[in-house]
Parts: sequence; structure tokens; C-alpha cells
Amino acid sequence: MRPRLLPAALAAMALLLATKLQALVAPSPAPAPVLALVASARASSEPSAAARAAAPSPTLARPLQPVPPEAPSPEQQAERAVLEELRARRGELDARDQAIAAREMVIAAAEKRIAQRIEELGALQQRLQSFDQRLSEREAAGWRQMVKLYEGMRPRDAAAIFDDLETPVLLQILDRMGERKAAPVLGAMKPERARSITAELARHRARPAD
Repeated sequence: MRPRLLPAALAAMALLLATKLQALVAPSPAPAPVLALVASARASSEPSAAARAAAPSPTLARPLQPVPPEAPSPEQQAERAVLEELRARRGELDARDQAIAAREMVIAAAEKRIAQRIEELGALQQRLQSFDQRLSEREAAGWRQMVKLYEGMRPRDAAAIFDDLETPVLLQILDRMGERKAAPVLGAMKPERARSITAELARHRARPAD
């Protein structure tokens, strides 16, 4: 019987060895709790397909559009209009003040020039009056010398000169001569000449003095 059991024992041992080798080569399945933890970690670390689709690609991101400013309210528009009007009014007032100041400067300069001109004219008038006074005094002195000359002459000799003397000059001489000196000379002159010069002398003395 032993020779028959030996082949059967060898076959059983070969089958057991093959089973163990197959178990060593094939991967052993992980326990259920370990598999659940690994799946949860993978789900938390990797984004879902929907999230990857919704997330914008860095290369395709669009630039941010500027936000348009809000339209001002009616109150703000009215306030801005009032401020602009006040600013324009202030500019007009400043320009008017500058124009008035410039005009005042021009007027002040003109008044100064006029005052200087008046002062110059006053000084010139004084010089002219002084010159006229000296001229009048010199002229009066010349007439006095001429009258004195004719008064010292004999009436007949003076009458001969007076008959041919120009009327304006003769009037100046007779007007300055004393009556006692002029009467003999007029009596010695030609009668017609004496009458005409006497009438002219009367009108000359009747005129108002300058």
C-alpha cells in the first residue's frame, strides 16, 4: 500500500505549492476601510471635472473692464453749475478790478503829467510877466527920455517935427508931456494938423487903460 500512497502524497504537495505560489504572485486586496480613505483623499486633492471646466484658464483670462462712473445726480449737477457760474463771475470781477486799477494808474500818471505841465506853465508865465514888466519899464523909460527931449526944445522946433511925425508916435509923446509944455508946441503946429492930433489925443485918453 505504501507505493500507492506516495504518488498521491506528491500530487497533494504539488497542488498546495502551486496554490501558495499563485497567492504570492497575485496582489492581495486591500481592506475596505483603507480603500475608502484612499478614495476620499484622491477626491479632496484632485478637482472635479465640473470645477476644472468652470475654472478659467490662466492663458484665456480676459482683462478687467473699467467700471463706468456713475452719472451725477440732479443736485450735484445744480451745485456744479452754481460753482461754475460763481467761478466765471469771480473771473469777471477780477478782470474788472484789474482794468479799474490799470485805468487808475493811467489817470494818476496823466494827472501827474498835467500837474507838472501846469507848474511849468506857471513858471513860464512868471518869466513872461517878468520879461513884459522889464520891457514895459524899458519902453516907458524910452518914452520919458523922448518926451524930455521934446520938452527941452523950443516950441517952434518941436512943432516942425510933430507936423511930420506919425500919429501913433505923436500921441504917445503928447500923452506923456505936461499940458504946459504941450500947449505951446500945438500952437506952433499947422492948424489942421493940430486940430486932428488934438481930437485923436482926446479919444486916446478916453479909452480904458489895458
